Amino acid sequence: MSDSGLTACDATEQQSQCHFSIIVPVLNEGDRINALIEQIHNQGFEFPYEVIVVDGDPQGGTVKAIGSEAVVTITTEKGRGRQMNAGAAVASGDILIFLHADTMLPDGALKKISRALERQDYVGGAFDLKIDSDSLFLRYISVRASLRSRWNRMPYGDQAIFMRKKYFDQIGRFRDIPLMEDVELMRRVKKDGRKIHILPDKVTTSARRWQRDGALYTTVRNQVLVALFRLGVSPGRLAKYYWRQS
Repeated sequence: MSDSGLTACDATEQQSQCHFSIIVPVLNEGDRINALIEQIHNQGFEFPYEVIVVDGDPQGGTVKAIGSEAVVTITTEKGRGRQMNAGAAVASGDILIFLHADTMLPDGALKKISRALERQDYVGGAFDLKIDSDSLFLRYISVRASLRSRWNRMPYGDQAIFMRKKYFDQIGRFRDIPLMEDVELMRRVKKDGRKIHILPDKVTTSARRWQRDGALYTTVRNQVLVALFRLGVSPGRLAKYYWRQS
């Protein structure tokens, strides 16, 4: 494991500790990581924050492509849950944001998260979802995903899950499982009786998964996998099917 670079908090004299840590797990994302980092920095957040990019390639193929010095970089063995835990372990922020490499935060995201967590009964939350596509079917999937998470308070990882670091550590972080780490964490939060806030602002996620495998097939496959997981099928078995079909 290695880290390098400065964080946006290093230039902040008002507060010695970062208020937010934006943790980005990556694997083979060298072609898009700089655009994501630039989009984060260009927002002009009024809160101190840091960006932590965690590469699942031990050789650091993605982090080597990063042009900005205002980023903390880490390399680990691959596994999204493992990578996000590694980022959280070095995070100095008291609020963690887990952001997929193909997802963009909405304008003013940190301010909106900060306001949502002013209520101490909320331990975390996520955003509504927008898939970056003109497809009517994918627009429907976006709306359906947002409504689902508002109803059951169990958002998926591509909705930019955020959580108080103290609570994230307390509940045991992400499980080191090959699939469903986001569903499993939200299930524990719900079992713990804690509240999750779903913000109406939308993150924008790439349509590449749906375009690559087919929109209908990808949607049905994901729903079946989640249903099987909730019925008790192990993440290891589900991952074998997922990667065989991807």
